[in-house]
Order: sequence, then structure tokens, then C-alpha cells
Amino acid sequence: MAYEAGALEATLAAAAGGDPALFAELRASYLESVARQADLLARSRCDGNWHLAAMRLKGLAASFHSAQLLALAEQALDGAPGEPGVIRRLDAYLAEFSAS
Repeated sequence: MAYEAGALEATLAAAAGGDPALFAELRASYLESVARQADLLARSRCDGNWHLAAMRLKGLAASFHSAQLLALAEQALDGAPGEPGVIRRLDAYLAEFSAS
């Protein structure tokens, strides 16, 4: 799943109120939070840790209006701990978000 600008960028822009420095800070914070949870997900070896990291990703998706991250979080919730496809898709999302 590729990253596409949309509601997430609009949410960040609205929160920043036209301040480009604040927009950049909020965007970096979002990226850091998603990366942290994706790392926890990748290192999860039990259902509880996997589920917790996936739910945190779902919360981030809801807070920032990111339909793509929400879909990835749902895939994680439907998957088993350590499912490589979910982790690869999250890594790809993070890489594309970082590059945009």
C-alpha cells in the first residue's frame, strides 16, 4: 500500500495553522510515532504485544485521519504475530511517507 497525500496532510496542515515549521514538526512526530509502533509490531512474538502495537497504529490512524494506516493496522489485527507481509507493507508506507 503506497502512501498518498490526502486527509492526513490536511489534518496536519489544519493543526499547524499555516506555520510551516509546526507542520514539519507535526509530520515528523507522526512519522516517529508510526515508526515506533511498526518496530514494536515487528519485534512482537506474542499475540498480546502484536495486538497492542496494532491497536496503537489504529489509534494514530484515527487521530490523524490516515485511511492507509488504518487499513494497515486492520491487516495487522487480522494477522498473526510476526506476519511478514504486514511488516513489509508498513515499512513501505513509512519509506514512502518519509520520501514525500
